[in-house]
Amino acid sequence: MHFRALVVLCLAGLMTACSSDKPKNEPVPATPAPKTVKKAPALGPLPAYQREISGSLQDVPAGAEVELALLVIDERDRPQRLLASSTLTGTGQDLPYQLRFNPEAFPAGARVELRGRASRSGQLIMHLPPQRIVQATSQATGPLRFEKAP
Repeated sequence: MHFRALVVLCLAGLMTACSSDKPKNEPVPATPAPKTVKKAPALGPLPAYQREISGSLQDVPAGAEVELALLVIDERDRPQRLLASSTLTGTGQDLPYQLRFNPEAFPAGARVELRGRASRSGQLIMHLPPQRIVQATSQATGPLRFEKAP
């Protein structure tokens, strides 16, 4: 007799837990999701063995995937070595960036450029004109403007 009472009590508790106080016939008002602006993650303090190129990117559409790269370029304008890279997502506003690199990997006398491209759904939509980086020091490029891809 005690087992039967325990089973009935458990079933009653389960039914109570699964029941809802909200009537099912009332429409649920749609509330817009709050907009969140995703900022670039802070990288923390700059270690002594690294240098940083920073600034902001202009005219990058919201949702575009932005790739920045610090490259060693040969005399035929071909990339030879990657020194640093970063991937960001466009917000439709100025997009701050920080690109850290090892100054010991910066070749003396070689041409080094900051290059960038923006794509949406895998298709190139914009590019950053190459920015020459002369010294292996921390520097701010200021605002850089993306241009429509040909």
